Order: sequence, then structure tokens, then C-alpha cells
Amino acid sequence: MAGLTVRKLSKSFDDTVVLNDISFELGDSELLVLLGPSGCGKSTLLRIIAGLEEADEGEIYINSKRVDQLRPRDRNVALVFQNYSLYPHMTIEQNLAFPLKVAKVPKGERVERIAEIASKLGLTDQLKKKPGQLSGGQRQRVALGRAIVRRPSIYLLDEPLSNLDADLRVRMRREIVALQRDQRRPMVHVTHDQAEALTMADRIALLHGGVTQQLGTPEELYADPANQFVAEFIGQPKINIVRCQVRDGRLIPFGSDLAECSDRDVIVGIRPESIRLGPQFEFTGTVEGCEYMGDQYVATLRFKEIRLVVAKLAESVEIGADVRFGFYSSALLFFDPPTGERLRFR
Repeated sequence: MAGLTVRKLSKSFDDTVVLNDISFELGDSELLVLLGPSGCGKSTLLRIIAGLEEADEGEIYINSKRVDQLRPRDRNVALVFQNYSLYPHMTIEQNLAFPLKVAKVPKGERVERIAEIASKLGLTDQLKKKPGQLSGGQRQRVALGRAIVRRPSIYLLDEPLSNLDADLRVRMRREIVALQRDQRRPMVHVTHDQAEALTMADRIALLHGGVTQQLGTPEELYADPANQFVAEFIGQPKINIVRCQVRDGRLIPFGSDLAECSDRDVIVGIRPESIRLGPQFEFTGTVEGCEYMGDQYVATLRFKEIRLVVAKLAESVEIGADVRFGFYSSALLFFDPPTGERLRFR
């Protein structure tokens, strides 16, 4: 059953189109990440689902019930913000109890729910403290706990990890995923961080310019991007983008066989980890830089007028040295220069 359905949603502010004909369906225990650069419309979409903004067009269904005409409190959604939004004068226990009091949950049940959530989130020893006495990670757990304790139909998270340091973000990513799996509720998580999206999502909706560029699993967006924007946004180090020509069935300057393609200009994408170094390969490039990343070396090569980034190297290469390199033709991605849309020749 669909936990969330969004149909043909559009939103403009004055003459600026923020969302344009957005549609997707989310399973009843699925975690969807809305990913994209700042200003792409992802937070606006989340706020419309929550009822804090009104769409110009479109429909929203939660558990098959249409909700876009309902007030926020009648949609049974839980919204978690990046700034925690905790009541500073209340204890952690009181913060967790507040939404239950509003919902008129009996006191005995409130106590049970708070104890259960506090135990799951490692907050049992913190219940008598106030938010100002907790670390950033603990406050974010309280914000999540306040959402979970209500047992909503769907969780909506608006960049909840952006105020945390890198190590804590990694740990909180795992905790959010574990909580979502435990609660078995649909979750929509907004972020501009691709690592966050790739490690957390069942599926990713990548937005740009108010349009869904691609909706799919993390693996699909990485290995089978729908267009050049998706290919460049997903992946670190970023994909190599090279403007090439197809002439007489050959790809210039790399010489790959594209006999089924007529003469034309193309944009070629090559993932850095798809490029291999070794004396058996046909191309020669000059090493312009080499960086140690802990688990790998990443080199930059100059080949004719092209700069290529090569990743997943087991050892360093000397700057200024000429090295042989190559790749499998199957690793190449092709895009249309005017539109950026994916081209498929095989």
C-alpha cells in the first residue's frame, strides 16, 4: 500500500516556479530522500506535504486518504526541522510529552510511550534535563523522539543533520534509518548532501529547477543517470565530463567503436573509478596532481586538452610523470550537448 502519493504538484511564488508537476508514490515503510541543491524546491515540497504551504495545483494522499485540503494537525504527520525546535524551558520529558498532551493521550499511556522512546534513543538518563544541557546530537534525538512518540502516519525530516559535525552526522544517519525500520512508517528526508542520500535512502528523488530529474534507488541514480545533471550531482569525486565527437563510427579523441551512431557531437561521462592505470593501456596522460584520501589516492591527468580525475588508486603516482591509462567502453555514459539528456548507443 502507498504510504504517500503526490500527484502533479506545482507551486510558484510570484513569477518564480518552485515546483513543476511533481509526482511520486512512497511505500508504507519506505524511506525517500529528496535531494538537490539549495533552491531546488525540496523543502517547499516537504512543507506542502505537511500543510505548512499550499500548492497551486496537485493532490496529496496519505495512506490513500486525500489530505491536501486538510489542516496540518489533521494530516497526522510529524515534521522534524534542522534547528530541533525544542521548548528550552521544558525538560526533555516534558518536550516528549507535549505532543501527547495536545493529542489528549491518557497520562498512563504517555508515561509508557515516553519511557519506550527514551530507551530506544538513549535518552533515559537525560529526561530531567533541559535542552540547553544536551549536546547537539542528543537534542536531535529528542526532536526525533518527539516526532516518533506521536505515532504519526508519516515522518517528514527537513535537513535534520545539517547543524551537526561530520562524525555525529554519520552516527545520526544510522540511527534515523534504524528508527525508521523499527517504526515501519514512511519517511521523507530532505537533504542537499549526496552522501547522506546514498547511505540512507530506499529511493532518491533528485530535484533541480523545481523538476524531478530522476527518481530511483541510489544505485540507479549512480550507475544509470537519466541526464548529465544527475551524473554530475551524484558521485565523489565527480564524474569526468568530456566533450567529444563521433566521426565515421569512432569516438574522438578516445577511439571507441560507436559504429551504430551517426556523426555528431556528444558529451561523455567517465566515472573516476572506471579509469585504470597500467602499461597495457593505449592512452598516455601526464600526472598533474595526486592526493592521498586515506583509503585511496586520487590523481589528475592531462590528456591532450582534457583533464581527467582518476580514483581508487592503490598507490601514489609521481607528479609530472607520463602514465598509460584506459577504460572499458561499457563504462562510458553519453549525453546530448544541447539538452543534457542521456543518449544510449548500446
